[in-house]
Amino acid sequence: MNRQTQKRLLGIAALVVTAVIWQIVAEYVVGRSFILPSVTDVAGAFANLLESGTLLADIAVSLEHFGIGLLAAFFLGVPIGILMGWFRVADFLLDPIIEILRPIPPLAWIPFAIIWFGLTTQAAGFVIFAGAFFPILTATYSGFRDVPKVFVEAGKVLGCDTSFELIRHVALPAAIPAIASGIRIAMGVGWMCLVAAEMFGVSRYGLGYQLWHNYYLHQMPNVVVYMLILGFAGLIIDRIFRNYVDGQLLRWRAGEVA
Repeated sequence: MNRQTQKRLLGIAALVVTAVIWQIVAEYVVGRSFILPSVTDVAGAFANLLESGTLLADIAVSLEHFGIGLLAAFFLGVPIGILMGWFRVADFLLDPIIEILRPIPPLAWIPFAIIWFGLTTQAAGFVIFAGAFFPILTATYSGFRDVPKVFVEAGKVLGCDTSFELIRHVALPAAIPAIASGIRIAMGVGWMCLVAAEMFGVSRYGLGYQLWHNYYLHQMPNVVVYMLILGFAGLIIDRIFRNYVDGQLLRWRAGEVA
């Protein structure tokens, strides 16, 4: 048995033990489904939600919200980070504005998201954008500021005469690890903002909305189902991104270039 298989078996065993302990505590210690639903209660709620089609619809809506916010953060955060990291004038001009806006919690934008966009997909996407934008911007800025000077000089010697050519052929490839790390952090922050935005009224649909709605209805097994779906969905999104980045963009770091 190789180490990878052993690691997976240990992980499965840990989950099984946790489920057994959870079931015993919920059934024989707490004894109230409202306070702590058991594993069987949650499994039954999951089957009912899946059969009704509600769960899949809410997953699709939440992924749409998440995709809009993250893509907007990427397409704005990376170019602005490049400008600030490469051009001193842009850094001097934009840094005060960024540093004033960056400490504002993303959830503080919820009132304006509702006023500007209403209870729409765009409103939820805007709140996610507010959370994901600054990690991407900061990581891109740091990646470009940390490009070794010897790389830049080598690029000039090899024919990169303009800033555009140096950015494209030298600085951007060198900054990709930092940008990828920033995107991964932004995905985690954005996923948390998604739940909060949907819970606090930016959207009438989605996993976060249903979590809060079922709490009001005292359907706690359903609440746990949505909590677990949020956890598993976030894990799957992170793993897909990591596998793509490690396998495609950062193959050279592991010496796997063909």
